[in-house]
Amino acid sequence: MGHFCVQCGAPLVTRIIEGRELEACPNDDFVLWRDPKVAAAVVVEADGGIVLGRRAIEPGRGLWCLPGGFVNHDEDPAVAAVRECWEEVGAEVELIELLGVYHVAKTTASSIVGIAYRGRLSPGSKMAAGPEMLEVAVFRPDAWPEIAFPSHRQVLALYAGAPGRSASRPSPAPAPPPPPRTR
Repeated sequence: MGHFCVQCGAPLVTRIIEGRELEACPNDDFVLWRDPKVAAAVVVEADGGIVLGRRAIEPGRGLWCLPGGFVNHDEDPAVAAVRECWEEVGAEVELIELLGVYHVAKTTASSIVGIAYRGRLSPGSKMAAGPEMLEVAVFRPDAWPEIAFPSHRQVLALYAGAPGRSASRPSPAPAPPPPPRTR
């Protein structure tokens, strides 16, 4: 894949480590672990419905989504969720509760751990589409538009089935079997 060791600069080679194919240095103990990215999204309650943004960018340009995005390496996920609401729908949001944590396997080499919150607009807060959104609107659960991401559809279905009750759903893909134990 063209990766190099951060310790000695040698090209990485594929090795089986803990039952997985990973890139590792042939000269030292460096392993390029494929850790998931962390994302946060918020089901924002407003005016009897849910705030959604229509995406101005790919993936999912023109489709609707929950406000949310990636968590920075030095950021608490709840802080990231509030920041993403401000950036994407121009609204100050108060988080009410954690709705769930889910796993999205994007490819064999990458995945996302999503953290979904329930929130509400802060008193007096207005909404305005940020640079990643074409528009922002409030939708009732019986009239949701086409949603861009399967993970957001999953979170909305969970919310619609049990608003006000926290829950967590496992990844839609079955978990791989644990690697065989060796001693």
